[in-house]
Amino acid sequence: MYLLEKLLLFAGKVDLYARRGLAALPAGLAERKHDLHLPNWLSLDDATPPFEHSELAAVAERIRARRGARILMMGAHVLRAGVNRHIIDLIDRGHIDQIAMNGAGAIHDYELARIGATTESVDRYIRTGEFGLWRETGELNDWIREAAAEGLGLGENVGRRIEASDYPHKDLSVFAAAYRRGVPATVHAGIGYDIIHEHPNCDGAAVGAASYTDFLIFARAVERLEGGVLLNFGSAIMGPEVYLKALAMARNVARQQDRTIRDFATAVFDLVPIRGDHRRELPKTDPGYYFRPQKTILVRTVADGGESYYFCGPHRATLPALWRLVTGRIE
Repeated sequence: MYLLEKLLLFAGKVDLYARRGLAALPAGLAERKHDLHLPNWLSLDDATPPFEHSELAAVAERIRARRGARILMMGAHVLRAGVNRHIIDLIDRGHIDQIAMNGAGAIHDYELARIGATTESVDRYIRTGEFGLWRETGELNDWIREAAAEGLGLGENVGRRIEASDYPHKDLSVFAAAYRRGVPATVHAGIGYDIIHEHPNCDGAAVGAASYTDFLIFARAVERLEGGVLLNFGSAIMGPEVYLKALAMARNVARQQDRTIRDFATAVFDLVPIRGDHRRELPKTDPGYYFRPQKTILVRTVADGGESYYFCGPHRATLPALWRLVTGRIE
């Protein structure tokens, strides 16, 4: 029965697309009401919300030392916080050599580069069935199929395409900057997570192939983590889980080569307050136990020689504060 149900579901999907005319999506980005526009994105000289922490300088020094990989993992809302230029400057100065995002990160980066705005109201558009169904954004599915066909990573092809485009705001694209500098920018997609998966030109197999290539690229960066630093900004699931599996793979290979990957630092930047010592795992009876950034990034994976740091605050404050320490732009 399960296979029959799947076939019926697929037939229903095809019929839905045919009846709704979704092969030609209902509206373009110019017709969408956007929550975020260009003034939201900070210039490097703009004032930012204050943030200070006694341990932030130690993380900055780890980045400046360049003794191992310097990996930045982040959720898409970090881009929405308006700090693209700070991330791009870190890339341009050679302080970050691997970036990892989820699928939504690529979507926001693309929309911002193309039209100078991004982010729709779920509450507004889910009521009419328009949420996520914007013609231009579906172009990302074509780029993903191209990436899979050519053996490229999903993030690499997004960066390549934006960099080659005439989009008026591509200077704000983190993916284009990474591609331009030869820094891997990987996308770790979950099927069904992203609005482009609603589009009829979405090829799930291509998403899987291109995103898996990105996972392997990311794992190669983790192989170089000894002496380096991993930053996780606001990713509660993708960041900890992708990092955990990549580190297991890298340590397995390192052990066979009589090497270790132990001496590195991890730093989590998030909005969730952590009670007590963030370097100690909470009991399973505590709801905080299920906050993966703490137990995975701050405790378990650095338990045999690494260091970990936690910074609680809005990304519009914490990322520029770190940028100032790394680049020496102290106010």
